[in-house]
Amino acid sequence: MATALNAPPAAWFIAGATATGKSAVAQQLAEQNGCAVLSADAMLVYRGMDIGTAKPPPAERGGVPYFGIDLVSPAEPFSTGLWLADARRALLAAAPDLIVAGGTGLYLKALTDGLEGSACDPDARARWQALYAAEGLDALRRALDARAPGALDALADPANPRRLIRALEHLDAHGALPARWRHADGDAPPIPALRLPREQLHARIARRVDTMFAAGLIDEVRALKSAVPVWSETACHAIGYAEVRALLAGELTRAQAADRIAARTRQLAKRQETWLRHQTRVVWIDITDDDPPDAVARRVAETWRLYGPSPVVRP
Repeated sequence: MATALNAPPAAWFIAGATATGKSAVAQQLAEQNGCAVLSADAMLVYRGMDIGTAKPPPAERGGVPYFGIDLVSPAEPFSTGLWLADARRALLAAAPDLIVAGGTGLYLKALTDGLEGSACDPDARARWQALYAAEGLDALRRALDARAPGALDALADPANPRRLIRALEHLDAHGALPARWRHADGDAPPIPALRLPREQLHARIARRVDTMFAAGLIDEVRALKSAVPVWSETACHAIGYAEVRALLAGELTRAQAADRIAARTRQLAKRQETWLRHQTRVVWIDITDDDPPDAVARRVAETWRLYGPSPVVRP
């Protein structure tokens, strides 16, 4: 792998919905290839929120350096920009020997396209989609040419309405086009993404919830509440933590909390897969619950060898 890891800034990606086994695969590949791991999971940034986020415990990380985890207290606000700052630290320290593993779409998009590439205003998108539906491709071209003269001539695929709409969205949000907007989606290597059959994924989620409670999730939340009385809005609503806080307040039984955690995790997994299908270019690696991590790791490594690393923002 080391001979293929060249031309920084670039990194090796493993994406997929929650509970598909990304962390175990990333750990194994990092150990085998002397890589560091950058977590692209929005909940792993909180110190002390370990069991409920399925954060890889230190004992299982071995000598692998990790970035993107334990960055702030649950009391502190956090943003994609702050995560990207730590990602740049990881790139400076480890690129090109860096594995990015996670399912938080905004983080993945920010790392490949920068913060401007991660932004999307639903109202702006709806407005430009309506223009396209009513007046066609030429209307989008005229709008882009009026907003950014000369930009249309440089666009790699001016017949692609999706890229025209994306460019217009960025102009609405930032007044300028992002640095990488001219690249067609096919220019960048696809990101390997793990995918389980839906019923197997749901069963794995149910087992994970049982394991979290058995591992002491209630005690973890109780201790965190004592140490950090006031949590940020995001930490308060984190899956697992919101439910156990309600349990400790007498608002839910343990069974109700577990059911709600599993339901919210299933919903999250569905949103993550939908995002990956529509917002980035992936190559799906279909696995089953019986596949051991080393077998999945081999398939990910084969995909990397086939397509190469993905370009990322410059540190």
